Amino acid sequence: MTLRVLAAMSGGVDSAVAAARIAEAGHDVTGVHLALSANPQSYRTGARGCCTIEDSRDARRAADVIGIPFYIWDMAERFHRDVVEDFVSEYAAGRTPNPCLRCNEKIKFEAVLTRALALGFDAVATGHHARLVDGVLSRSPDAAKDQSYVLGVLTREQLGHAIFPLGDSTKAQVREEAARRGLTVADKPDSHDICFIADGDTRRFLADRLGAAPGPIVDVSGEVVGTHEGAYGFTVGQRKGLRVDRPAPDGRPRYVLSIEPVSNTVTVGPRSALEVTTIVAARPVWNGPVAEPREPLACTVQLRAHGEVYGCRAQLSGDEVHITLDAPATGVAAGQAAVLYLDDTVIGSATIVTAA
Repeated sequence: MTLRVLAAMSGGVDSAVAAARIAEAGHDVTGVHLALSANPQSYRTGARGCCTIEDSRDARRAADVIGIPFYIWDMAERFHRDVVEDFVSEYAAGRTPNPCLRCNEKIKFEAVLTRALALGFDAVATGHHARLVDGVLSRSPDAAKDQSYVLGVLTREQLGHAIFPLGDSTKAQVREEAARRGLTVADKPDSHDICFIADGDTRRFLADRLGAAPGPIVDVSGEVVGTHEGAYGFTVGQRKGLRVDRPAPDGRPRYVLSIEPVSNTVTVGPRSALEVTTIVAARPVWNGPVAEPREPLACTVQLRAHGEVYGCRAQLSGDEVHITLDAPATGVAAGQAAVLYLDDTVIGSATIVTAA
């Protein structure tokens, strides 16, 4: 069956090879690059991100080599509202967002997919490293590049119109194939950091938008051990850049334990105080092969992109997911996603609200 497929082409090697594979399989493929900034120079320069003029040119050259039509869609306003402004407001509220996850959710598989279906396309293909079989999302065989975590927020309906052509390939295999196909992006570096923060300085990016908001840094006893210029510049589990006035009594490093935006207080303490075994998460999405767990379900959970995986029991209670870990986790931050798995298969996700 021949499908009309919209191939999202970021300008990187993964999306280029994904588009080439879909076209070679005999489908009717159109390439599209998403312009995510009204002023691309304000995001990245060089080959570090996915939002630059260079990236759009690389995507166009790849489409020419593959022999498919190519367009650029202006998503700058939507991206700024749903990803950049969301990022800033989440930090202001004392939470730690994942902008790549939000971009997949709101841009690539909401705005783009909605437009693609309206234009008569059957599916959207991307270069994500994840497997998708009969609408069921699973991990990539390349554990270091697996992106099932940032796709875990997608609904069953969205996954039903998605194609991940790189599902069974490692990154090394993708680069080798790109070179064989004559794609100039074969050796292009992967994107790193946050694409819309040009110099990688998240704290300064937030300060420019939220302004200075001095407040105290306290230890677990409530004693003031330092000051900060904005609680938004910290995240739970952070060790470096705390700017405390004196070392801990035992001489061990301090870590950020909590962020209280109302009192503008950052609490720091020993690593042991970061350990949590229970998590409450909201806004669940159930997209896997099993029903939502009304009784405790033995599974695993991933709490950060490329983070450690923990055995757990998960149960839906009302509109919240209650997760009990088999072993303590550290650095669990409100605002991040908790993605649940059975073996390598995603069964659902939810946004972390509290952990203890």
